[in-house]
Amino acid sequence: MSDYKRILVVVDPAHDAQPAIMRAAHLAKGCDGQITLTLSIFDFSYEMTSMLSAEDRENLRNGLIKQRQAWLEELAAPVRLEGIAVDCTVTWHNRPYEAVIEQVLKLDADLIVKSTHQHDRLKSVIFTPTDWHLLRKSPVPVLLVKDHDWPVDGKILVAVNVAAEDEDHLSLNRKIVARALELAVTIKAQVHLVNGYPGTPVNIAIELPDFDAHAYNRSLKTHHEQRLRALADEFSLPHEQCHVLEGLPEDVIPDLAKELDVELVMIGTIGRTGISAALIGNTAEHVIDQLECDLLADKPDGFESPVKI
Repeated sequence: MSDYKRILVVVDPAHDAQPAIMRAAHLAKGCDGQITLTLSIFDFSYEMTSMLSAEDRENLRNGLIKQRQAWLEELAAPVRLEGIAVDCTVTWHNRPYEAVIEQVLKLDADLIVKSTHQHDRLKSVIFTPTDWHLLRKSPVPVLLVKDHDWPVDGKILVAVNVAAEDEDHLSLNRKIVARALELAVTIKAQVHLVNGYPGTPVNIAIELPDFDAHAYNRSLKTHHEQRLRALADEFSLPHEQCHVLEGLPEDVIPDLAKELDVELVMIGTIGRTGISAALIGNTAEHVIDQLECDLLADKPDGFESPVKI
């Protein structure tokens, strides 16, 4: 069964529809889990006004928190009727992603679930700054969901990097495949693996006329197929559910996800922060910006969030 026993749902105060709550309820039913709805609020004007005393400002803050707490309780009521335990928490915090991660640490949560929104004209998911911070800094997996159902016999696509030689990437591959298979049991889905590989560099083909680009590509594809199938064999996955495609991950993964009509893409992210993230970026971040389905991003074992309680 899935490891997601304690699920933290980030509630979106700007929208009436809350697909993250529905998705969390779906998971909680399948793995006998419990849910906490969390919302962070902040109004800078409450902190800056000199017309009110500190006590008055605190009373205003507490009144707003109480109002939002009552709203969360309304959202929780239908889920509780399904027999799922739901708690609600509202915090006053000027950095929403820090408030979420602090709740993860306090509650020892196993998973963050948060809604994303699709841009109707572009037909792509719009990720907020909070989404990006959570993907980079959360110590637990982050599930970003859209407003759609997870049908029975759906598909989960797991993106792996079989070209990596370091143990961090290899163990992360195994971790996300294992979690995908556990989740597949919970939501009754089929797991597919995908790996992209780079084609022959154009400059090599131009500078070395005798270089056989086609033979090189075939050899490279065979190498990746063998490694992906070896990974699949570790988990008794059929080879027909393994996909090795030429191209960059940010192109290959969204295209295959659309072709297979998957409900969920799972991907590992090392979680760079600071200057290295700004200059280099994560492959995961390039990929997810083009997805039209749910995304679950996980970190390597031992990852420590820069956010502390």
